[in-house]
Amino acid sequence: MNRRQAMAQSIALLAAAPVAAQNGGGFRVALGSIMHESNSFNPAKTELADFNWVEPSLDRWAAGSTEVAGFIEEGRRQKWTMLPTVYSHAMPRGAVSKAAFEELAKRLVEGFEKVKPFDAILIALHGAMYAESYPQGDEELIRRLRAKFPKPFPIVLTHDFHGNTSPAIVEMTNVLVSYKQNPHLDTKERGIQAANILGRMLRGEVKPVQTIIKPDMVYNIVFQNTYGDPMKPLTQETFRLERDNPKILAASVMGGYQYNDSPHMGPSIIIVTDDDRNLAEREAKRLSNLMWAQRDRLKLNLPDAATAVKNALAAPKFPVALFDIGDNVGGGSAGDSTFLLEQLLAQKATGWVVVLYDPAAFAAAQKAGLDGAFNQLVGGKSDNAHGKPVRVQGKVRSLHAGRYIETAVRHGGGRYWNLGHTAVIEAEGSTRDLANYLVVTSERSSPNSIHQIVSLGIYPERQKILVAKGTIAPRAAYEPVAAEIVMVDTPGATSVNPGRYEFKQARKDLWGIR
Repeated sequence: MNRRQAMAQSIALLAAAPVAAQNGGGFRVALGSIMHESNSFNPAKTELADFNWVEPSLDRWAAGSTEVAGFIEEGRRQKWTMLPTVYSHAMPRGAVSKAAFEELAKRLVEGFEKVKPFDAILIALHGAMYAESYPQGDEELIRRLRAKFPKPFPIVLTHDFHGNTSPAIVEMTNVLVSYKQNPHLDTKERGIQAANILGRMLRGEVKPVQTIIKPDMVYNIVFQNTYGDPMKPLTQETFRLERDNPKILAASVMGGYQYNDSPHMGPSIIIVTDDDRNLAEREAKRLSNLMWAQRDRLKLNLPDAATAVKNALAAPKFPVALFDIGDNVGGGSAGDSTFLLEQLLAQKATGWVVVLYDPAAFAAAQKAGLDGAFNQLVGGKSDNAHGKPVRVQGKVRSLHAGRYIETAVRHGGGRYWNLGHTAVIEAEGSTRDLANYLVVTSERSSPNSIHQIVSLGIYPERQKILVAKGTIAPRAAYEPVAAEIVMVDTPGATSVNPGRYEFKQARKDLWGIR
């Protein structure tokens, strides 16, 4: 080796060494997040204007119970210097447009470039971003970061339980940790876990290696409740592995996201170990086999809208919560499906609550004013997949700004919520004791919190039927108040049956795709 080569090698080693080691201080860690769950079957594109941007403030980022809040809590415990870069998220919807994705990627990379130097990257991505040009959108974001921060520079990543994780993103990152629970009540804990592993890695205590196995199946979203069978034993096994084997740093079983026509759509098993690839591969294969063995328990048998309403009216205890699966707002659906509303009216139900995204209906209610007459066609306006507009008559009970706070840990860990300007309509068929409430909002919002209706003066325990536009996410909010939860097989962009969709990029031989 000549002198010039030796000097170049020394410079390279210095560049790879932690900044903390060079400066003799605490570690410097850059943080970032861009989150989007993209429903490729929803024709409404997600544009840059749909993304909310949180100012780069550690105090703002630490609010709530998200994985980013977990990053910060653990980083403060370890006395890191944390450098916030870009934090953005959008409500689930259709594919991210080409222009929007390029701008998101540009801002993300530039955000990290601006805060150099630092020792490592902690980043939260959903795992099911589908962009027009990149079906595996999160993979492309990491690829562009790696171009600027090549290995062995540490990148530790978190994913949502519903990520469609690719082998490439596992290869490009040092550690990938996903939420274990669905509803997602452990988001902050997973952020803490990821940051803790990174700290041990930076101090030279562990040398993470990871592997991924993707079972050849669709694990239908209806069965992805990790607090009950059949998914619960798999989830509990990940906790056991981490608790009982110090060589296993993280064990993730991800359910996948069936509304995303991407090459790696489906569940994932990811095991991170301390420098033991054989162990990682062996345990990933074992968990994959356990998931595969559950196939005979994943059979759909759900009521349609008419049957669900009929059964709810005859229920012995109330309220009955009807989960409108085909219009799962948190899964990227329209939020204005009318199939259940139509049946509630047709069967002359009383004591029901339905929330619909319909800015035009809100405008009509606002114009009518408090106690004003309401006679409008509502819902079914976003596209042709979620039913036809239904005429509702009644009076305007109240008008609201639509903002509320959820202080408990609920799905996703969010604290601040916004329905947009909102009206509550006391609809036809109401009585003094059992009112029918139609809630029309100006923004789509997933029913992750019961305060979505409580903040409007609606007491769920006094109603007979509560309609929630979701599948698993609303459980944490509705289980404490509902006598029964019924999954309803409604049409829409998030229909429970994968056979209703034409998959072009996902593997055709996956069990359960038809």
